[in-house]
Amino acid sequence: MTDSNLQKQLEYFKTHQEELVKKYEGKFLVIKNQEVQGVYDTEMEAYTEAKKKFELGTFLIQHCLPGQESYTQTFHSRVAFS
Repeated sequence: MTDSNLQKQLEYFKTHQEELVKKYEGKFLVIKNQEVQGVYDTEMEAYTEAKKKFELGTFLIQHCLPGQESYTQTFHSRVAFS
């Protein structure tokens, strides 16, 4: 799956986030073809089950939480560049 396809899956989540959170808050969603393919309690469970059904790289696992923080990651490093 290309990055643009994964981006489509993320856009699906962002567009439907409010309704998905009402239904699945705190769960991990497997999203493929711009629809929810599975709902799981843990990220590992979502991954394990999704890879049984779909080729790796063809689905998105998304933690279903409100707010932009659920799909945004910030990485911090103590490494200094010169």
